[in-house]
Amino acid sequence: MDQIANKKRKSEKTNGPGLKRKEYEQKLRKLHVELVKLQEWVKREGRKICVVFEGRDGAGKGGVIKAMTARVSPRVFRVVAMTAPTEREKSQMYIQRYLPHFPSGGEIVIFDRSWYNRAGVERVMGFCTEDQAKRFLSIVPAIEKTMVDSGVVLLKYWLEVSPEEQTNRLTARIDDKRKIWKLSQMDLDSYTRWDDYTRARDDMFQATDTAWAPWFIARSDNKRQARLNIIAHLLSSIPYKKVPRVDVKLPKRSVARSKPLRDSLRIVADADL
Repeated sequence: MDQIANKKRKSEKTNGPGLKRKEYEQKLRKLHVELVKLQEWVKREGRKICVVFEGRDGAGKGGVIKAMTARVSPRVFRVVAMTAPTEREKSQMYIQRYLPHFPSGGEIVIFDRSWYNRAGVERVMGFCTEDQAKRFLSIVPAIEKTMVDSGVVLLKYWLEVSPEEQTNRLTARIDDKRKIWKLSQMDLDSYTRWDDYTRARDDMFQATDTAWAPWFIARSDNKRQARLNIIAHLLSSIPYKKVPRVDVKLPKRSVARSKPLRDSLRIVADADL
């Protein structure tokens, strides 16, 4: 019973005692309806939307993205989660590997971490020089200005998690075999560098929080509320309109008889769990 009580307290700290699952799902359902409206408008109007998610390990970026994309088309909402650069990519202009992923007309591209890796993990963990990090911070506002001037709606979200909640979430990854893939050696090394990441974050905000591409901060200790807040904010930031649709009805069809499958076919058996 003590273990159950402890789990409940942890869940309430993460999700908030005032936002139960049923209430959360009801609110999320309404937002999903609006996201579909946004999707249809983006397709019809050929708009280009780019959404950047940044934050410390365990801040909840993946959860927000899953909640956002659960009921929409992956051909319109495209998620980009890039791996470490190859040797060839390391020799390129830094922004070059990200350019092919920028949205075309009729697309909403979501970056699960982005070019801001250089301002965060690369700078803190020594994967770039201090001069390279400072040069990145000096030129990225101009790159983002070019994006916006070309018609891209650019939204940048930073998920702010407390050190206590980050510890809870990373510990949960160790204890849950479904989540162990989320915890790498890099995550463990980064965990000890909280203050270094704080300084890097503040430098990033100072240099790149611009009028044309501001940062929006979402407190994410309460995961469910953070997801609702971010999706609602995104929807309020884009002047989409409902696209008229013709009422759809299934046409009549004629099925002579139900033909059984051949015995020789390989049928997936019922799982015995």
